[in-house]
Amino acid sequence: MASHFRSYIWDPVLIISQIVLMQCIYYSFLGLWLAGVDGLVQMNRSLDQIFSYEVLGFSTTLGCLSMMAFILNSLTCALGLWFFIRRGKQCLDFTVTVHFFHMIGCWIYNAHLPAALSWWLVNVACMALMAVIGEYLCMRTELRAIPVNTAPKSNL
Repeated sequence: MASHFRSYIWDPVLIISQIVLMQCIYYSFLGLWLAGVDGLVQMNRSLDQIFSYEVLGFSTTLGCLSMMAFILNSLTCALGLWFFIRRGKQCLDFTVTVHFFHMIGCWIYNAHLPAALSWWLVNVACMALMAVIGEYLCMRTELRAIPVNTAPKSNL
């Protein structure tokens, strides 16, 4: 009898659906965080805040608040990794995949790769935060003690 605990079966449908789910989590929560930032500074919402690398900068208040929204988004995405992926070994893979697709989206939106150093710094910091916190949460769950016997012992 072979054990089927955490059996690793190649399931491309599961992997693709998890990638799509993490992209949805990434953009929906980023939109919510940016809407909160826009409410603070009374700015109009725009796709530039998500995809334009020129918005993220240290020189303007909107740029700093947008960077804060990206960092807060990495924390909520780490919770998404913990809740939906549940595997510490896969957190880095899904984090890099989410940010890679975001870079492709920015590339398409701007018609060239992002050139601002602040965009790269923010995305690398967000990638590190999302991966480390997601992996920490998943590892805590994976390493939780498994109760073997919950029935009371009898005196023999």
